[in-house]
Amino acid sequence: MTALFSLEGRTALVVGAAEGGLGAYAARALAAAGATVAVADLEARADDLAATARECGGSTHHVDVTDEASVGALVDAVAREHGRIDVLVACQGAMLRREIGLTSPAEWQRVLDVNLTGTWLLDRAVLPVMSEQGYGRIVNVSTVYAERVGPIPESAYYASKAGIANLTRSVAQEGGPHGVTANCLAPAVFYPTRMTAPLADDPDRLEWFRARTMLGRLGDPATDLTGPLLLLASDAGAYLTGQILYVDGGWSAW
Repeated sequence: MTALFSLEGRTALVVGAAEGGLGAYAARALAAAGATVAVADLEARADDLAATARECGGSTHHVDVTDEASVGALVDAVAREHGRIDVLVACQGAMLRREIGLTSPAEWQRVLDVNLTGTWLLDRAVLPVMSEQGYGRIVNVSTVYAERVGPIPESAYYASKAGIANLTRSVAQEGGPHGVTANCLAPAVFYPTRMTAPLADDPDRLEWFRARTMLGRLGDPATDLTGPLLLLASDAGAYLTGQILYVDGGWSAW
């Protein structure tokens, strides 16, 4: 049974892997399962990305997911270096906590460009590589807000994450005949991470999030993501595709 979750001999690409975010935890989990891991993030986060790479033993790459040429160069480099790409984890993210009336079109577009278009570009670039080798696991990271909203006004973030969910289903449809699965991890509030750190300044809201889960606690990024991720990234999930897996302590079941 353990062998089903093993990633020995597999190559994984984790985007949005700079230290402090869920992508870094994902990279370490994949490496611990035996994968050779290539990590990527913005050049501006080079130091944090290097920290992740040191922990998981992977190569580092800089990418701007909003730029088609940059994404294409990333996928080409990883495929050339390792001969294949078996797993993609698209974990990059941008958040804008702002009321809709105070959000400018440029701010709206930036969030969609990073979260939704960036995921589309990554999936689009890696799908031919995986299809040619007849095997692939695409894991797009959305959020529990894929189908609901929270107490904080952030319309651009909510819209982009909902789009990732349906994008994943579409990629699953196209990849299925070629041995490629595509699924979506949808976590609730994992704390602390780089994105959720500001909640430390709002203990009442942090408590609201904790109380909102059926398990009565927030997600632990060091442990609670590992099992679901490995399920979707390994042969254990070979017959799972087009699914949105909520890792939310029961939040979405209320």
